Amino acid sequence: MRPAAGLAAVDDETVERYRSTYRDEEPLYAVEREAVETLPDAFREGDYGPRDAEWVVQWYFRRFLGAYPGAQRRRIEGEFEAADPADVRAAIAAACDAPDYEAALSALLDLSGVDVGVGSAFLLFVDPDRYQVVGEREWRVVADLTDLDSESPDSLDVDDYGRFLDAARDLAARHDGLTQWDLYTVLWRRWKDKYGPEVE
Repeated sequence: MRPAAGLAAVDDETVERYRSTYRDEEPLYAVEREAVETLPDAFREGDYGPRDAEWVVQWYFRRFLGAYPGAQRRRIEGEFEAADPADVRAAIAAACDAPDYEAALSALLDLSGVDVGVGSAFLLFVDPDRYQVVGEREWRVVADLTDLDSESPDSLDVDDYGRFLDAARDLAARHDGLTQWDLYTVLWRRWKDKYGPEVE
């Protein structure tokens, strides 16, 4: 573990700049905002269709705008689309009712095509106040700003997600009113600022 870097380079003004830039420049923002506003209630009430669940899986990969291996993306999306709709509904319902991230994520991991990354995407849209999506980009930025291990494991498990989520929640707590969805927009723009193609 490294000493905590803190948020010296990400003060409130920088956070707001990242959030504003995300809203203004990220091409998926409008549809993401609608999903954040509608999917939590839809998932909790069971008022959604198969395409809504499939959208979450697609979003996890397609937010990279082609920077994710297409063959792997199509394979995972295909596996999820082939899952029994009743199993999908049962897993999402269990995630909504789960008392903690372990139970929520474990329920989702029983589905075809769902690993920790995809499962965390479902958690973000189940409860964008409490849960964060995890991938290599999010892990790297959170690790830069906390004492999270700097390298993400090759294959994330539930315990890895728990360590990441604790660090992400700590970051959000340092800024009053910052939800995990808000934090996601900050992490995404921070990655582009620090590591994106425009600075490589």
